[in-house]
Amino acid sequence: MISKYPLATSSWDQAEYDALDRVIKSNQFSMGPEVRAFEEQFARQFGSRYAVMVNSGSSANLLIVAALRYTQNDKIKILEGAEIVVPAVSWSTTYFPLQQYGLKLKFVDVDLNTLNYDIKALQHAVTDETRAIMVVNLLGNPNDFDAINDIIDGRQVVIIEDNCESMGATFNGRQAGTFGIAGSFSGFFSHHISTMEGGICVTDDEELYHLMLCMRAHGWTRNLPKFNKVTGEKSDDPFKESFRFVLPGYNLRPLEMSGALGLEQLKKLPDLIKGRRSNGKLVQQKLNDHPRFMIQQEIGKSSWFGFSLILRDPSAGSRQQLVKELVEEGFEVRPIVTGNFAKNEVMKFFDYTIHDQLKNSDYIDAHGLFIGNHHYSIANAVDALTSL
Repeated sequence: MISKYPLATSSWDQAEYDALDRVIKSNQFSMGPEVRAFEEQFARQFGSRYAVMVNSGSSANLLIVAALRYTQNDKIKILEGAEIVVPAVSWSTTYFPLQQYGLKLKFVDVDLNTLNYDIKALQHAVTDETRAIMVVNLLGNPNDFDAINDIIDGRQVVIIEDNCESMGATFNGRQAGTFGIAGSFSGFFSHHISTMEGGICVTDDEELYHLMLCMRAHGWTRNLPKFNKVTGEKSDDPFKESFRFVLPGYNLRPLEMSGALGLEQLKKLPDLIKGRRSNGKLVQQKLNDHPRFMIQQEIGKSSWFGFSLILRDPSAGSRQQLVKELVEEGFEVRPIVTGNFAKNEVMKFFDYTIHDQLKNSDYIDAHGLFIGNHHYSIANAVDALTSL
């Protein structure tokens, strides 16, 4: 059944199909010049020195954490057993790379209105034991980075940014995803741009960039520049460097098709974000005082991935009832990402603590949901919501 108001729709037109045809005619399907061109354009467009494309936003998080393990820079190196603060509401692959690299997660509550960190809770959660903070910009909404930087001022705490849901969001005029030592983005179908599958890591740190280039493809030296921060200087003999492995890497390479699609999507991104923000403004105007549910409050300039609806008074009607009404009205609905992730069965494999209580995360888990946003007008959908 096709929903009247789906979570996601395509933003492709003939330009994307022409890009696919260009790749097919080139007979270069694995990572090549289209991917390199996309990385260069992405870095320029987002104001970052370096960008590395991978096969998903999940892989982008993994690659960043891996690079921070193997860096030679002790100021940003994150070793096994180190404490990393995480928000209790995010997607699963925000957390999995941290567990896989042996980090100790400290779960902190989120703000019920913004869905990002509860700043007061974060302030108390960060201690001298804290090595890193994973900052997640949820549903298009950037965090308050001024407040976060005040919290870590004078501490040797590394910020990693999961920006997979918030491409195009800005805080104080700066692109979300570029506030930390490294940030991740996603090009999955339902996100702000669609490269089929695909993710991007950005950083201003040259060594992390070289580490990610190496570990993205098997941990070999082949994709490194001649002079690099991993091996120093490469041999000029391509045969010698073809199968030279120096780090425990992965195969996270994107397809050449994804790079070509990304180039076309980046051209459209300003207008795609403009359309989403126009819908966001309408939702704020019409639903801000809705008697049944709360909507997300914007920090900075959101890129409005979707629209959260959180029941104001569950005793006046359950989420199950609201879901039923929305589905009958034609809406495709989902939980607010994973809800309180710390309640999942997979936590038995984690080394973790919970800071204080996760009251807001629990409330979101039980009484929240979200619907989709798009680059075109959703005025009819907003009108339908006002009548619920």
